[in-house]
Amino acid sequence: PISTVSVLYCFYKPTTRYCDMMMRRCLSRGVRHLSTDSQKLVVFDTTLRDGEQSPGCTLNTQEKLAIARQLSKLGVDVCEAGFPIASDGDFDAVCRIAEEVGHLTEDRQDGSTMTICGLSRATEKDIKRCYDAVSPAPRHRIHTFLATSDIHLKHKLNIDRAECIKRAAAAVAYARSLCDDVEFSPEDAGRTDPDFLCEVLHAVIEAGATTLNIPDTVGYNTPDMYGSKIKHLIANTKGAEKAIFSTHCHNDLGMATANTLAGVINGCRQVEVTINGIGERAGNTSLEEIAMIVDLHKDLNMHTSINTEQIYRSSQMVTALTGMPVQANKAVVGANAFAHESGIHQDGMLKNPETYEIMTPKKVGMNTTLVMGKHSGRNAFFTKLEELGHGGLEEAARNDLFKKFKDLADQKKVITESDILAMVSESFSKIEEFFEIKHLQLSAGALNTATLEVFNKETEETVIDAATGNGPVDAIVQAINRITDTTGVTMTSYEVKSVSQNDSDSMGEVVIRVRMDGCDTTVMGRGLDVDILKASGKAYMNAINKIKSDVPVTRIIEDTP
Repeated sequence: PISTVSVLYCFYKPTTRYCDMMMRRCLSRGVRHLSTDSQKLVVFDTTLRDGEQSPGCTLNTQEKLAIARQLSKLGVDVCEAGFPIASDGDFDAVCRIAEEVGHLTEDRQDGSTMTICGLSRATEKDIKRCYDAVSPAPRHRIHTFLATSDIHLKHKLNIDRAECIKRAAAAVAYARSLCDDVEFSPEDAGRTDPDFLCEVLHAVIEAGATTLNIPDTVGYNTPDMYGSKIKHLIANTKGAEKAIFSTHCHNDLGMATANTLAGVINGCRQVEVTINGIGERAGNTSLEEIAMIVDLHKDLNMHTSINTEQIYRSSQMVTALTGMPVQANKAVVGANAFAHESGIHQDGMLKNPETYEIMTPKKVGMNTTLVMGKHSGRNAFFTKLEELGHGGLEEAARNDLFKKFKDLADQKKVITESDILAMVSESFSKIEEFFEIKHLQLSAGALNTATLEVFNKETEETVIDAATGNGPVDAIVQAINRITDTTGVTMTSYEVKSVSQNDSDSMGEVVIRVRMDGCDTTVMGRGLDVDILKASGKAYMNAINKIKSDVPVTRIIEDTP
């Protein structure tokens, strides 16, 4: 059967004229990350910005740093580290990523540093804040955006087309006065009149934009529509040869990857993606899917800088730190991606794996089986942390994790990489603890009762109290609410999973999300224990400690590309 890629390629095959134009662009403008090979595809990862906008996916600074380091090791060209104007926490996180990750070249195949990018609205205040956050990185970029569709201009911005062009050009000109690498996104480009979009893009090119990102903000386009739009824009925008065209596709109708591929085949040389496809609503284009499509389809005559053997590790880290599990049948990184149950398939696999596998688990980094136990020493544990992408932890944090590792080794025979990743993610989710559970006892039956012993670190007192509930978890929640004097908090989700597969003594990880009365945002709590009820108590207490600590969870509520 003819593949979707082949059909798209035959229909949208880019012209020689555009390939030559791309090469001239590189040589004349020296745009970062684009070599004289016009077929290099720049990978722009927005996991830490658009991905973090998934409901309940707010990450703290340590978690963002860990993911940013892994993205660098993965080979990402541009990391959109956040939205600096959104909050002081976002600004600080982007600053630290620029300072601590922006200089890294270790494990990067081309030896270059990763560009650190920040998002900003089309206002001078936003743009300056963005520049201040990303400028510590040797390679930095300002990404500014403004809506261009008629529905947004009329109902959201209340401006006409002429004013839109004026504002977009002014924003880019100011950004370019601060930074040589400027990206512009016409928000809701997928529903913007193509001819008007050409005018907007020409204006921002003249103002100094080096990358033009064409977002299908609401995931409405089909591959035919999106590919045709990219083709039209490149052919009809004056000065198109001076900038790189980029894709940014949402998955509302399940076509994000197909649309991105259509854009690439029509001339885009940057793709905006996220690990595991996380993002607002139904998510974004998955980095792992695009990377493997380009790697496997040599007929596309393109390549990326992605180290595919780091894909699975990156996926696992993002899953652990965001609390968003990957569906079993997810392409490339799902638990069933390399599983075969059909007898015919199994027979073929035994005779030759290529009969039913177009790529091997090893190709995406699923080949690690090393386990550890109570006889593993400090050096072996720290080496494993580094292999898992957490080598940058401070000594105190590493020592604390080693102690937890030893405690866990006394409870279960074999400790897997998944167990270690879960312990790291749990430690990242902890903040200043006002309350610590010292002991938890449950009695189940007709009346479920939870008795807790909790240490209050402010008063240095130990409190023992009990409560009943509609089931053991509810009893634990009610007891914690009584002890911590918590009211007005509603649990919106409760998830429990086994950390490692096929282990009867596996640790249970519980992720809960709670909402405070009068607040639209949620707070995530995480707990880990071989006893899932104890893990539930830890998770809820983790969320309560975050609320008591006033962990910043508010951010600008506004459409983004």
